Amino acid sequence: MLDKATKFTELIEDNQGIIHKICRIYTDDEFSHEDLFQEIVLQLWRSFDSFKGNSKFSTWMYRVSLNTAIVLIRKKKRTIEVSSLENQLFNIKADDIDAETEERLQLLYAAIKMLNDVERALVLLYLEDLPYKDIADTLGISEVNARVKMNRAKIKLKELITKMEQ
Repeated sequence: MLDKATKFTELIEDNQGIIHKICRIYTDDEFSHEDLFQEIVLQLWRSFDSFKGNSKFSTWMYRVSLNTAIVLIRKKKRTIEVSSLENQLFNIKADDIDAETEERLQLLYAAIKMLNDVERALVLLYLEDLPYKDIADTLGISEVNARVKMNRAKIKLKELITKMEQ
């Protein structure tokens, strides 16, 4: 049987994409991304004993990660924002994505960042193709509420993207 630290490390390595996606949605630069990633892993470690296996590990991981990101973002909103050169130049490009697709993705991410914290979390989980039941469990809301909030978020995203394209 694996010890706690080894098991935790394996689960984080297998699911680290979840953390990176959350970090990309809630941060604007590489340094903030790294800080949030570290804080999420720390919170996951602190909470690891509370994971009882009643849900999938990824569902539990989303919940802890999103809560950590939202709490940190709300704390930072109370402080003075400083814009750095990295904020303006931060752009990750995948080799297999054409320029038009990359531009649409950047537009989508920019619009997602304009949503409130809960809407951002909801859209992120939706884009992961999670069923509404898992989204609801992760966010601690009812499945019906998740569907309603997602429909509203879609409308809001369409409006934001239309405004940004003009």
